[in-house]
Amino acid sequence: MKHALTRMVQWGQDLLAEVVQPGDIVADLTAGSGQDTLALFQMVGKAGQVIGFDIQAQALLDTQERMVTAGAQVRLQQQDIQPPERDSGVDLLQISHADFARMMPASPKGIIANLGYLPGGDKGLITQPETTVLALEQACSLLAKGGRMAVVIYPGHTGGTEEGNAVSEYFSELQDPNFYVLQMKVSNRPQAPFLFVVEKTG
Repeated sequence: MKHALTRMVQWGQDLLAEVVQPGDIVADLTAGSGQDTLALFQMVGKAGQVIGFDIQAQALLDTQERMVTAGAQVRLQQQDIQPPERDSGVDLLQISHADFARMMPASPKGIIANLGYLPGGDKGLITQPETTVLALEQACSLLAKGGRMAVVIYPGHTGGTEEGNAVSEYFSELQDPNFYVLQMKVSNRPQAPFLFVVEKTG
């Protein structure tokens, strides 16, 4: 299938789909409007489990609607949030991705993060470098052997460059021999989104 070179979200989804299997557990660190959550659900099927994180209530409601339409069993937690059980279906949590580790019931085979702000939402409410890097550290630690994580960064909005620099620095300093980090970017478009895909081999 042909993709536009700048469609980093699609590249990330495709590279995750190479390793994620039906029945796996996967995670969306930034549920947003639910497009990545849906892609993950399509990879794992109704026997798998998707856990989505977002701090915005509207994002989770939009994602819930999208997932129910797709035929998923959805469990939404917005108050007194507890770690989900390992069970088939989609768990949506109104909580920061910085709480990733304590909310995951098992090691995920695939993780996706589409950073920045909610499309159509408040552009002033964006993911932050500190919490994003904290979430990525936890995600690398918990990622299952043979699993992959896709992270899309948007330098074109306020705060996006700083977040991109922080994520780039974290991945460039990831010396653990069990990880490979691929970066995809459009070299002559500095404001275009770019992608990191992390693979854990051991």
